[in-house]
Amino acid sequence: QVQVEESGGGLVRPGESLRLSCAVSTQSSVSYTMAYYRQTPGKEREFVAALDWSGDSTEYSDIGKGRFTIARDSAKNTIYLQMNSLKFEDTAVYICAAKPSYKLGSMSDHANYNYWGQGTQVTVSS
Repeated sequence: QVQVEESGGGLVRPGESLRLSCAVSTQSSVSYTMAYYRQTPGKEREFVAALDWSGDSTEYSDIGKGRFTIARDSAKNTIYLQMNSLKFEDTAVYICAAKPSYKLGSMSDHANYNYWGQGTQVTVSS
């Protein structure tokens, strides 16, 4: 059984930084592709960034290019989303997802992900 758990959300001011963490709990040695999405009320879920364990390849949407960085700690089965220069419009619930690396499909397509966390709230406010 695979569990995905996020942490690190909070309240920050515009221009500040925040780091989100997402850990995968699993009994297998399978590599995963892990991604962050975000959602606000009334809007569709948006892809933010993804990282594949097997080759450390990454993909970003335009949301976070130049501001967000996704990275992993392989020893902890954890990925991190470092978010800098946060803006009001970055306010959302950030949701982590995972899928086995061997599963084909786009890293940005939410339909390809098997496991989802509960989400963590990020609020950017002055």
